[in-house]
Amino acid sequence: MKNRGIVLGASVLALTLLMLVLSLSTAKLVVFSHQMIKVSQVNGQVASLNWAGYVVPANKYTVTSVAGSFIVPSLTCSKQTTYVALWAGLDGYSDNTVEQAGVLGECEHGKAYYYAWYEFYPSPAVFISGFTVKPGDKISVTVSYIGNSEFKVTINDVSESESYTTTGSVSGAELSSAECILERPMVNGHLSTLANFGTAYYGQDYTSIPGTCYATINGVTEPFGSFSSVTSITMVNYNGETLAYPSALSSDGSSFTVTYG
Repeated sequence: MKNRGIVLGASVLALTLLMLVLSLSTAKLVVFSHQMIKVSQVNGQVASLNWAGYVVPANKYTVTSVAGSFIVPSLTCSKQTTYVALWAGLDGYSDNTVEQAGVLGECEHGKAYYYAWYEFYPSPAVFISGFTVKPGDKISVTVSYIGNSEFKVTINDVSESESYTTTGSVSGAELSSAECILERPMVNGHLSTLANFGTAYYGQDYTSIPGTCYATINGVTEPFGSFSSVTSITMVNYNGETLAYPSALSSDGSSFTVTYG
């Protein structure tokens, strides 16, 4: 009986350790694509701690949809755990909600992992089970306001011929901006370290997906660059050093790159 007690005790300990490991694994995936953390703004150019790319700000309740596209970049990973999120969405530039979808890249123990997700912030990101993502894939995202605080999100992996659509409710959404963004997300309550993504490519000129990056404002659908309020965003660290920066918009106003470092 004494030996049996030791075995049972060991089993309980093993089960406890397993539950702890599972808990930690689950906690690792608590990821938020956050509203923009602004550092400064000069002559239409914004510095942010977490965003890089382009935004079209507008009056409240006038931005009803956005369509974005990008190519999933290949990450260069070290032993450090790092992250990058590429997405298109509404809100988050000057308010406290974001309605969006995209791809998360994670470097862990020298290996890169990729996940498709959507988010109705301030709720956390939801990872899409069974949605395959790999470097080089062409991704399109549409986010539309459908009324009564409800939004419809669709993410397509054109390269893999797969698509996912969902709807969600967001209280207090102001419908005041459209974005095509690269981000270092919040992970477990902390701003993550940006993964080395090299160069990311956004918009129809790079992806051959028409109508991206486009916004619908006051019923008018145009490429980002057609709106006078379009604003470029550079990501910086707490010391003001550049982490990622966008190129100029293409001549048709739809496309740009974001470069690491």
